[in-house]
Amino acid sequence: MIDYEIKILDEKDLIFVSDLRNLGIPRNVALVLVYLSNVKEASSREIEIGTGLRQPEISLAICFMDDNAWIKNHMLKANKKGRPLKVYSLCVPLESVYAFYEKKAQQDYEESISKINQLKEYLQKNR
Repeated sequence: MIDYEIKILDEKDLIFVSDLRNLGIPRNVALVLVYLSNVKEASSREIEIGTGLRQPEISLAICFMDDNAWIKNHMLKANKKGRPLKVYSLCVPLESVYAFYEKKAQQDYEESISKINQLKEYLQKNR
């Protein structure tokens, strides 16, 4: 029997997840992001156990993170039988993720101000 250890998110991690969600990061992405920031690498099954997410939620988070080039993966041969495991790890510092959402918030803010200014112009024209 092989002794194997899987990390599980604790209370401090869940507070961090909550802070990320306040930035607009989806729950499943925030959980996977925090989990991967605490481990060197993890399989989908390890992420499932460590975060409490279901497989489809993890797949969606992984796809989103892969689209933004935040993670990398490689195949790991398991016990010479069965399919190899896909193992994921973060390839960017968390600061890059913050910068992404900071830029997104700035763009949303500028878009809102632009719409407000358009409404003001419309109202002044129709008076």
